[in-house]
This record gives sequence, structure tokens and C-alpha cells, in this order.
Amino acid sequence: MLKGSNTTTTSDEPRLALGGRTIIPGLAVGHAAFHWVVQSFVVALPEIQQTFGLSGVGVGGILAARELATAAVKLPGGVAVDALRRYWGTVLAACLGASALGLLILGSSPVYPLLLVGIAVVAISHSIWHLPASAALSHHYSERRGVTLAIHGVGGSVGDVAGPVVTGALLAYLTWRGLLSIYAVAPLFLGIVAIWAFRNIGPRSEEERAETTERSEVTRRLLRSPVLWGLAAVYGFRAMALVALVTILPLYLDNDLGLSPSSRGVHVGLLIAIGLVAKPLTGYLSDKLGRKQVLGPGLVWSCALALGLLLFDSGVLLTACIALLGLFLYPDQPILTATVFDAVDSEVASTGLGFVSFVGSLMAVASPLIAGGLYEGLGFEAVVYYVAGLFGLATVVFVGVPRAKRDAK
Repeated sequence: MLKGSNTTTTSDEPRLALGGRTIIPGLAVGHAAFHWVVQSFVVALPEIQQTFGLSGVGVGGILAARELATAAVKLPGGVAVDALRRYWGTVLAACLGASALGLLILGSSPVYPLLLVGIAVVAISHSIWHLPASAALSHHYSERRGVTLAIHGVGGSVGDVAGPVVTGALLAYLTWRGLLSIYAVAPLFLGIVAIWAFRNIGPRSEEERAETTERSEVTRRLLRSPVLWGLAAVYGFRAMALVALVTILPLYLDNDLGLSPSSRGVHVGLLIAIGLVAKPLTGYLSDKLGRKQVLGPGLVWSCALALGLLLFDSGVLLTACIALLGLFLYPDQPILTATVFDAVDSEVASTGLGFVSFVGSLMAVASPLIAGGLYEGLGFEAVVYYVAGLFGLATVVFVGVPRAKRDAK
């Protein structure tokens, strides 16, 4: 069982709240709140489509705005988070508060452009959260970062599963506007708690005091790394596939299969549910066997099961296929993050993650628009081939990426 921080507290590094016991559960709960919001919004896309009279491309535009906002803050956010390491707790609390603001904007948006502003605010807060949260776990649990990041991911998966199921059920009684506004309460409350729980989560080590010029030089070397560029491409192809799938799958379940909101919510939740078990297991295996030995087959699995949606397109078989697709669809993210941290120095960990996320999110910006166009013009089958092809490309690139220093097994 994981206990508190495995780092020792020095005279110039304040004690962590409750001796570090709040780090893993606290970050997992905050992560759950973000993913509850994100996946609940996805389930409500058909209702939003009807409210604003949107085409498939218009729905894709909402997710494209989310990816663009994510990309815009990743790289500068990573640099800033590394420079403000001792203030990570404040940053995490601010992210939760900003998420609540974004939900209020979404719930009150009378026009499409304001809806895009709301989703952008939520996306920015969500994106920045991952940088100090992941870097803090990597710092405090450097020998177990695969499984620890996976536990953080499990928190997100809890939100991914519960959010769609609860939202699908509540949409029978509440409007999507009212529901999103109510959801703003939870991250606001958690943000207040986070001010105390994470107040000393950032390290205050010798690396943190490095001269600005030294940090800049390390960052320049980092951005020339072929390993990092390769991982960024893998991140990008994976992000393109994932955002295309979550954009169109709810529309397919509603428009093509005629499922009720509650059934739609259950199916979207199933896409993530199996990850609750798979994430810590795959994270542990990646620590023991190596990142490539786990993530490579996982990407192949996602490609194959995406194609399975063409064969199993109704009834119990469709439900089973969606559930099995989730075996690696979300659990691969913590392993990819751990691979990035394996490849970079600790003082620029957030910069490295921010760079990889920036490139990947930038690649993903157009993907929901492409998926929406394919769905409108050629149907769901074309979207499935598109998603499977992207997972295939991610696999090919990942196989060619040189092993990181931690993964040389």
C-alpha cells in the first residue's frame, strides 16, 4: 500500500498536510471532479445540439474549441508551473475554482460563442491541473510513478464513469443548462479545501533554486529531444482518436440507435468503467516490465476494438465492445505521462509534460471537426475507420521512439 511522501522533510521544506497522506487521495478526488464535468458535458451533447440547432460539424466545433484552449496553455503552463513549484497548491486550488466558473458560463450561455468560452475555461483549468498534479506525484513517488499516476488516473475514471451515468439519469428531470450550473458547486467547494490540503505540495529543493539561465538552457535541450518529439506525436495521434470518438459516439447512440439519455449515459460510462481496474494494474506493470511492453500492445488493442464497433453495432454485443474498448482507451494516459517523466529531468518535468501535451492537443484541434464532417457525409463507419487509423499511427510511432532512461529494461 502506498503511504505518505517518500521524500524526507528538510528544515527549509515545510511539512506536507497530514504528513503527505492527502496527496494521492486529494489529487484523485480533484481529478474525479474534472472528469465528471468533462464526460457529463459529452453526454449532454445531443441536447446541446438540439438547443442551438447544430450540425455534426457544429458539435465538433465545441470539442475543437476545447482542444484549442488546451493546446494554448500547455506549453506556457508547463514552464510556469516549473518556475512556481512552491506554489503548486495554490495553482491546483485556482484550477478547481476556474472550473466552477466555466460551468456557470456553460449553463447560462444564450448563444453558441459564449458556449465556446465556457468550454474553453473548463478546458484550460483541467489542462493546467494535470501539470502540477502529475509533477507532484512524480516528485514524491519517483520510484512508483507509473502506478501512482495510474491511481490519480483512477480518480479521473471514477468521474468519467459516474458523471455520464448520473447525468444521463438526471437529464430526464433537469435541463442540461440547470444540470451544469448545479455541478459548479462541487469544484468550488473542493477548491476551498485544496487551499489547505495542498498548501505545501510543491518541492523546495536545490533544483527549485536553479538559476534562470540554467533552467532556460535545460529547457532548450529538452525541446530538441527526439524522444520527447516522438512521445508528442504519440500523444497527438492518441488525442485525435479519443476526441473524435467521444464527439461522435453520443451522437451515434442518440441519432442512429435511438437510445434514451440514461442508456446513452450508461454506454459512455462503460467506455471508461473498465479503466477503474485496468489503470492501476497497467501502471504497476509498466513500472515492473517497462512502458513499451505495456503501452504498445494497449494501443494495438484500442485500434482493434475501435474496428469492432463496426461488427458489433447493436444490443449486448455493442455494449460489450464499448466496455472492452475502454480497457486501454484511458489507462494508456498515465503510462504515457510516466514515460515523459522518465525522459526528462525533474526540474523541467512540467515543461516536458506541457510540451508533449501542447503538441498533442494542437494536433487534436481539428479532429472533432474532421470526425463531424465524416459523420455527416459518410456516416459512423467512416468515423470508426478514422479513429482506428489514428490508433494505428500512434502504435507505429511509439514503437520507433527510443527508450527513455527509466524504461531501459
